[in-house]
Order: sequence, then structure tokens, then C-alpha cells
Amino acid sequence: MRDDKPGDALPRILVIDDDHNVGEFIAAAAQALDLSCAMTTNTPDFMLALNPDVELIMMDLMMPDTDGIELLRLLGQAACKARVVLMSGFDVRVLETAEELARELGLSVAGHLQKPFRLVELEEMLRSLTKAGARPANAPRPPNLVVEPTIVLEADLRRAISRNEFLLHYQPQIEIKSDRVVGLEALVRWQHPEQRLVFPDAFIQLAESLGLIDELGWLVAKRGLFEIGRFTGKNGAFLTLSLNVSAYSLHDLSFPDRFVELTERYGVSPANVILEITESGLIRELASALDILARLRMKRVQLSIDDFGTGYSMLQQLRLVPATELKIDKIFVQTMHTDHSARVVVQKTIEMGHAIGMQVVAEGVETAGQLDCLRADGCDIAQGYFFSRPLPPTELLSWLRARADRVKGSRETDDLAAGSS
Repeated sequence: MRDDKPGDALPRILVIDDDHNVGEFIAAAAQALDLSCAMTTNTPDFMLALNPDVELIMMDLMMPDTDGIELLRLLGQAACKARVVLMSGFDVRVLETAEELARELGLSVAGHLQKPFRLVELEEMLRSLTKAGARPANAPRPPNLVVEPTIVLEADLRRAISRNEFLLHYQPQIEIKSDRVVGLEALVRWQHPEQRLVFPDAFIQLAESLGLIDELGWLVAKRGLFEIGRFTGKNGAFLTLSLNVSAYSLHDLSFPDRFVELTERYGVSPANVILEITESGLIRELASALDILARLRMKRVQLSIDDFGTGYSMLQQLRLVPATELKIDKIFVQTMHTDHSARVVVQKTIEMGHAIGMQVVAEGVETAGQLDCLRADGCDIAQGYFFSRPLPPTELLSWLRARADRVKGSRETDDLAAGSS
């Protein structure tokens, strides 16, 4: 790591704190970890030092000229890409509220430090943020993916559905206790004729508004049920298939019969399929959906409440919906290592899910620290970039084989060690 001097490349870490001693304290800790750091004590100097090379901003909320909230607003307006760590002597809830504001402004929040903090806390945070293999929240997507906003026209979407231009990528789900791959979540992608992938955020809402979501949903279900055999049969593993279902699709009383007929056509047991319905969608359609959800469960199809914790009637849904699985939204998973409130939400969600006989899945797992927290809290299953990004079928087969070989080699090593002891 370089040593920054006047005229050299600009620093990776930028600190703003009106207490010069705090800035020196952080700089010394960064230097000990071979990280470059610059200190500022006021907003004008901070804005002058801010540049695209800055990867981490450590910011005091209480500043004499411009407070941290105003500064967050300025960073949001500037579309700042650096990760942000908030520091303050305020109550921890103030810090957590400021974190949520920063996220709403489009900033990447790495956590917070409550003053006075100890050297060991600071060093642990700096190490976790620079740890090899940890995927930063603002890391670029793989080059074949479309990141920029995509404008989808109604005519293009209708044509895509009529021609079935959609494909599936699959994200593995790992049982935390055994480290086994136990399931796959199917995630739809639109293979646009211009040879680019379009992600669901760009077309799902339009499909719902145009009344096309049912037709799209059946295309996804057919492909997923057809392809799951490729991964289960050739690898000898029991894998569940998770399919996302729009709550708008839960209005057709024939849906349970049609869906089970489809599973039978492709030779997949209904018990091996998990239909994921978002919590916010269930709120809108709960009354009309309960009939369908109950009949799906009677036909042994599993149900999952997706994005749990982001809606407004979650306890009512836990009581009424015959779900077998609860998925903790990634916004809580990715902040629980540094955000006390997020950690409590995760812990209580796991407790509630287990208390009523549900399996609990954490999505968006990106670091070993997050996985350690989930393991300590008794979570059942995890998925996220820490294990694998969503993969197209051919890449997934290679990933499954490589993982099986790695697990087998690890077991053989353990057996040899046990035999020699």
C-alpha cells in the first residue's frame, strides 16, 4: 500500500471530525494496517479532499459548521460512491436513523462507531472493510450484466413474452449447520435481442401493470421445473426449487391445480418446490390469496414469505399465511454486523420463525462476519454473494461439481486426521 505524500495519488480513507485528536487516532490505526488516510476538520476542506479515489469516508455527525446530516445530503446529491462510516457520541438510535437516511439518499453505509470507541473496535471495522474476499456494497457487477437503468417499452415486453425471451439464473442456498447446498432460487432474466441481460427490476412492475405477470410467471415456472432436474439428477442431491410468485397472480382459484399439474408434468415433487411471495404483496392481496395459499399447502407445495420485515403487517401474516419458510430481507442481513437494531430484527425473526415451525432463510449474505452472526443466531439457510452470485445453468453445474469435490476433499482430510490421532 502506498504512503501518501503531497503530489502523490490521493488517499483511500477520508476522515472528517472537528476533533483533531480523533482524526489522528484513526489515521494511526489506518497506517498500522497499511491503509492510506487523510484527515479534515471542516466541511470546506473535506469537500476539497473528496475525489473518486476515496473509498471510505469516516464522518462525525456533530460538526460545528455543517452537521453530518447536511453533509450526508450533500454526498447523496453528488452521487458519492465511497462507503460511509458514521461516528457520534449521540445515542446509538440516532446513529442508526442517520444510517437509514444515508441509504435512502443512495449512499453505501458500512456501519457506525459510537464515541468513545476503542482502538480494537476501530481496527476490527477497518479490517472487515478491507478484508480480502469481502464484496463491497458498491462493487461492480460482472461485466456481462446491465447496471445502468433500462427503459422497457410495452411493445418490447409483449414481444419478449410471446417469444419467450426469458431465462433463469440460479442462486445456491446453503444449510448453515451442515454447509450443504440444499436449494436453488430461480431468478428471471430477460435475454434482450441486443445481446444484453435485463434484470427484473426493469420489467416486473410493468408486467404487473399491463396484466402480463401471469403469463410471465408460467414461463418462469415451466423453465425452472424443467431445469431443476439437471442439477438434482446429475449431482445426486436433494435440492429445492424456489420460484418467485407475484401476489397479483394469486387471484386465480385454479392456480393450485394448474401448478401441481405442471410439477407432475416435469416429474418434480410439489414438496420440493417453494413459492416465494413478497410480504408487501401479501398485504395487498391477502384476503383473496388465503384460499389459494391454503390449497397449495394442502397439495404439499411449500410457501415462503419473502423480504420479511419490510412490510407493515408482518405479525398478521405470520398468523394467517400457512407458510413453511421465512426469508429475512438482505437490508437487515447486510447491516446486522455493525447495526444493533438490525441484529435484533434478525434474531427475533429467527426466534419467531422457529417458534411457529418455520424454516428461516437469510438472503444477501456477503461476508464471513454476517454468516458467523447467522450461525450464532441459529438461522437455518443462507444465500448470497459470499457463496455465489446467481448463475446460468451451465455455470451452476460447474459450481456444484467444484463444491462437491471441495467438500469431499475436506471430509477425506478430516478422516485421515481422525485416523492418525
